[in-house]
Amino acid sequence: MTSPVRYGTTVRANGVDIGIESFGREDDPLVLLVGGTTMLSWPDGLCERVAAGGRRVVRYDLRDSGASTTLDPENPSYDLRDLAADAAALVGVLGAETAHLGGVGVGGMVAQVAALDHSDAFCALTLVGTRPVAPGPVDEDLPDHDPAVMGALFSHPMPDWSDRAAVAAFAAAGAELLGDDPEQARASAARIWDRTPSRDPAVHQANQLGMVFSRIDCAPRWRERLGELDVPTLVVHGRADPFFPVGNGEVLAAEIRAARLLVLDDMGTALPDTATDRVAAAVLAL
Repeated sequence: MTSPVRYGTTVRANGVDIGIESFGREDDPLVLLVGGTTMLSWPDGLCERVAAGGRRVVRYDLRDSGASTTLDPENPSYDLRDLAADAAALVGVLGAETAHLGGVGVGGMVAQVAALDHSDAFCALTLVGTRPVAPGPVDEDLPDHDPAVMGALFSHPMPDWSDRAAVAAFAAAGAELLGDDPEQARASAARIWDRTPSRDPAVHQANQLGMVFSRIDCAPRWRERLGELDVPTLVVHGRADPFFPVGNGEVLAAEIRAARLLVLDDMGTALPDTATDRVAAAVLAL
């Protein structure tokens, strides 16, 4: 199968520059994929497969990551609602009336709020490896991070964030604990490092770990509003995810009307390349 044409650029939306990469034909229905935090959390093969199914796929970097506007990841001046508004603004900038919106991890939180606050902009929703509450303490009925895995992760010394090889090795070691493919994680970390426009180690760290998301204001809660969502929704979760255990995906699927749950036995926290066909088929079926 010939890969769909793809290109990368930066567009202006909601007052900031957003790094995007587009796959497929511009006149096909839009599938907009929120980075978690960079666009590379959506694997190339998955984007290509969905585009080959007759969709225009655009993945993008959140603020303070990748090619998007980066100011001070340690002191962000925006909040979760701003990130949701970025997604809605991108739909219009890309020339579409509505889009199928997808989000991975923290990008899935952006996607939930965007679909709730800007319902006219989105016609379908895909949520991957995420949960219905913000970073921090979870509700009693939601499983929290696996403490043993978190302890092992945080026991690893941080790399020199200005050293590409050290950063890639750090990502590979963490992937083994998170149920992910170490070599896929190593390659992704190296690509993220290459796409980071700054030499500042703090910016590299933010791009790799998405730490900026723990510093933004995510209030008010949105879980209680999930019943308002009335668009076809796909919830994808890894059976082996120790970061956001699968119970989080089960709750999302139960509280969103017309949601379908796809649990992948071979997935941890990250979308594996091996799941491309299954996830693409489910996305295209919405």
